[in-house]
Amino acid sequence: MIEILKQSWPWYVGGVLIGLMVPALLIAGNKSFGVSASLRDICAACIPAKIPFLDYDWRKEAWNLFFSLGIVIGGFIGGYLLGDPQPEKISSITIQTLEQNGVHFNAGFVPEDIFNWSYLFTLPGFIIIVVGGFLVGFGTRYAGGCTSGHGIMGLSTLQWPSLIAVGSFFVGGIISATWLLPFILNLGK
Repeated sequence: MIEILKQSWPWYVGGVLIGLMVPALLIAGNKSFGVSASLRDICAACIPAKIPFLDYDWRKEAWNLFFSLGIVIGGFIGGYLLGDPQPEKISSITIQTLEQNGVHFNAGFVPEDIFNWSYLFTLPGFIIIVVGGFLVGFGTRYAGGCTSGHGIMGLSTLQWPSLIAVGSFFVGGIISATWLLPFILNLGK
C-alpha cells in the first residue's frame, strides 16, 4: 500500500480527488474552496493592524486555518515521507525552450538556474520572482480569488465570473510562457 502512495498518480486520479473537495465542503457547511481566502484569514489572524481588507471577524472562517495547516502537513508528508524518487516528467518542448534561453534542469522539476538566491539579484530574477509574485497577488485580488477557487469551486458551481477568470488565467499563462518568459530571460544577456 505504501508503494502505491509513493508513486506519481495520474492526473485523472488526482483531479477527481480534488474535485470531490467541492461537494464535501458544500455538504460540510456550505464552505467555499480557495487558497487565497485561507491566506487572507491567516493574515487577518496574525496581523493586528486595522487594514480594511483584513479587518473582519476571521474567527468565523477559522476552518480555513486548519485547511492551510493541512496543506503544509500534507505537503510535508507527500514530499518527504511519500515522495516519488523519480523526477517529475516535464514536456520535452518546455525543457528545450528553456535550455535555448539558458535555463538548465539539473535533476528535478525546478530549474536551479532560476530559483536560487543569487538569481533573485539579477534583473530577470527580480522580474520573475518579485514582480511576478506581486502580479500574482494583484491578479488574485482583482479576480476575486485564486486559480483553485475559481477553477475548482467556481467552475463546478457554474459561476460565470469564474469561467471568465479561468479563461484569463489560461490566456495569461500562454502569453507569459510563449513570449514574456523568453524575453525576460534574455534581458540579462
